[in-house]
Amino acid sequence: MKYSCSLVCVKKHKTALSCNGIREKAAFVSINEFSELNLLSDYRFLEDVGRMTDGAARDVSLHRPTTNKFINYLKNRARKHNIHLKTLPIGFTKRRENSTTFNKKEQRFYWHLKLIFPHSHAEYTVKRVPEDKTLGEILKPYLDPEESDPVIRQRYVLKTISIKVNRCRHCEITQNICQYIKNHIHIFKNISLF
Repeated sequence: MKYSCSLVCVKKHKTALSCNGIREKAAFVSINEFSELNLLSDYRFLEDVGRMTDGAARDVSLHRPTTNKFINYLKNRARKHNIHLKTLPIGFTKRRENSTTFNKKEQRFYWHLKLIFPHSHAEYTVKRVPEDKTLGEILKPYLDPEESDPVIRQRYVLKTISIKVNRCRHCEITQNICQYIKNHIHIFKNISLF
């Protein structure tokens, strides 16, 4: 702490020592320099900290639940099906768009899938896909030579010629979604939804 005679001296001191004029309350003070003023300062500092934590504990807005009952229900059902479900924070577009549900009567999930074909820059959304539907059945309207739209299929055929072999991932199309994820857990460590 520096004593000064006038405002001009205070301003010079602040510019010379890069001082902002506020004492650092948590600064180290050796035992030899410790006085009653330092003890009083430490005591007041601890009281301020206690007052701030008490105010935060009483703040109602901080204790508002961050998730709703539907998300908690979905997470619990996913856990019972051995699926580690992670949710995006409130306000994210993907969380708003997602319509994944769990049917209580049938005891199964209906997934909201976004099929992305990066090599052709195509993206399709499929809603209410039952968990026991196979990957082949899901991809049939897009890739099957007989049932798919020829214009859509041609887009993929032209682009797949240029894909490198080491970037392809081969799927067993007879597996349903849950089986595929369980068998390829190293690829799908966590499923991010909502």
